[in-house]
Amino acid sequence: MTTPVADLAREVLAGDHVTAVLDYASVAVFALAGALVASRSQLDVVGFIFIACLTAVGGGTLRDVILDRPVFWIDTPSMLMVATVAAVLVFGTAHLLESRYRVLLWLDALALAVAVPAGVSAAYGMAVDWPVVLVAAMVTGCMGGLMRDVVCNEVPLVLKQGELYVTAAFAGAVVAVTLTALGSGLQTVLIACGVATFVLRAGSLAFGWRLPVYKARPPRPDAPKR
Repeated sequence: MTTPVADLAREVLAGDHVTAVLDYASVAVFALAGALVASRSQLDVVGFIFIACLTAVGGGTLRDVILDRPVFWIDTPSMLMVATVAAVLVFGTAHLLESRYRVLLWLDALALAVAVPAGVSAAYGMAVDWPVVLVAAMVTGCMGGLMRDVVCNEVPLVLKQGELYVTAAFAGAVVAVTLTALGSGLQTVLIACGVATFVLRAGSLAFGWRLPVYKARPPRPDAPKR
């Protein structure tokens, strides 16, 4: 008797191009977003390429290290070429955009919706349990952007107050795990994961969907001193 995870693992391995296609797509879009951040920091073209590559492969690299699988861009160095081309493209055209930050937000949302399913696919290819799938999906989707923003001295998008970013990645991964438990096929699992991730992130950007944030309260005047 097989388990849903084992069935999906076989699907991933039988169609081993699935994770690669998702990785290529997330690399391309995350590289564009990374290059836009580089433009806001007024870096030179080498700086653009460095930030674009860091954003594009950072999350996937950490995911592969955690899963103890070959690092995807070492096996396929053309991933770095895709990120480099994206960086040079943005270097020559960023000044044409009316609002680079708005474009950055939506590119980042699209990249997140591709990267989270890529993390799910990679994790299922290793036949790991569902908690590891959740971690792999969130790491793939969030860590590249976090590295980018820290290096460029920007407030990390993943930590913006109340915004649905890590939450969107988590929700997409939960949808994937839930559908897997219900016996859904790989294609359904990955599409639903990406859609759920994008809908939540887009709702946060377009409609202001937020989670409540912690607000510190001043101590009562009569509270005993500690």
